[in-house]
This record gives sequence, C-alpha cells and structure tokens, in this order.
Amino acid sequence: MEKNGLLIVISGFSGAGKGTLVKALLRKYDNYALSISMTTRAPREGERDGVEYFFTTKERFEETIQRGGLIEYAPYCGNYYGTPRDYVEEQMALGKNVILEIEIQGALKIKKKFPESLLIFVTPPSAGELKRRLEGRGTESAEMIAKRLARAAEESEGIEAYDYIVVNDDLDTCVEELHRLADAALRAPVRSQKLIGEIREELQGFQKGAD
Repeated sequence: MEKNGLLIVISGFSGAGKGTLVKALLRKYDNYALSISMTTRAPREGERDGVEYFFTTKERFEETIQRGGLIEYAPYCGNYYGTPRDYVEEQMALGKNVILEIEIQGALKIKKKFPESLLIFVTPPSAGELKRRLEGRGTESAEMIAKRLARAAEESEGIEAYDYIVVNDDLDTCVEELHRLADAALRAPVRSQKLIGEIREELQGFQKGAD
C-alpha cells in the first residue's frame, strides 16, 4: 500500500552538526527530501534559486502568507524566511520523508499545525563539546561564540517538546539512529489512520455478514 512520507523537523544547537547529519542521511537513503526555504534576502555567491533557497520579493512573500502557502515563517535580521507548503506536500505525496531544518520556535509551530510531524533535537554529547566545536570552526570571534552559547542555553529550555533527542557523537551512528526513528514513527498508529480505518471498516463488514 502506498503511503505518504513523514514530516520531520530537525533542530539543534548551532555547532551540533545537524547540517552535516542531514546531508549524510540524504546521501545514504533515497526516501528523504530536504525542504527548501523561501526567503526575501538576496542570494549569496554560488547560491541558486530552487536549490539552496527559493528567492523572492517581500511583496510576493507576503502574498504567499496571505493565501496560506507557507507551513511556517518568521522574520530574521530584516528578511523573511518560510517553508513553502506546496513543495513539502508534493514530496510527501511521493512517499518522501521531508526534513525541515529549523529552530525551536518554528518547530513548535509545525507541531501545533501538524501533530503527526516528528520532532528531533540534535545535540553534542556535552556543552563542553559544543563549545569545542564552535571554537574549532575557526570562523567566528570569541564574542560570537559566546552569543551562540547563550542562545543554546535559551534553546535548551524547549528540548522537552521534541519527540526524540539524537546525540551527534559519531556521524554514521547518528545517521542510522535518525533513520530508525523515522522508520518507527511511520508505523505509529497516529500516522496510520487511513490503514486503521480500512481494516476497521472491513472487519465491521465481516461482523455484519456473520449476523
């Protein structure tokens, strides 16, 4: 029986390696698709429309909001960012598990709108390891690292709202764990209402025939 894919929201502290994890998952398994966000910011060098982002104007973005064309959206640093509904629904109809890599506030909005979505929080094994990874990038000042750690402290207050925590210590192990969680979630009764309804209806038919 054909079955729609799962909507998976992945969040995590900056430096937790969630982007690397998602890329590795997409390389290993072909039943996942990464949601492409829409944004009003200008493309950076090397970015392509429809690949890294769907680039658009503020006016068109607001029109999309008005017609309910976004699953979630938020302003950030003077620009809009959002998740286009059509793209997500098309991929799920093809049986793909669609991954949204977004922050906690957006994740909670998704869970409220789509209770069947799966929320996974990615974290390093410790706060010390998170600090080490941020410093190891070599691309940010001590002030920026301190800001990211302060933001992580705030985000830690919302972790309980997620369905699962995945500790990103070993990448390959983490990829397999994430895949197993998604596979198991697809079999949860809350995500199999159509199948349950069909079985129940058929059983009721047997019961009437026996009466």
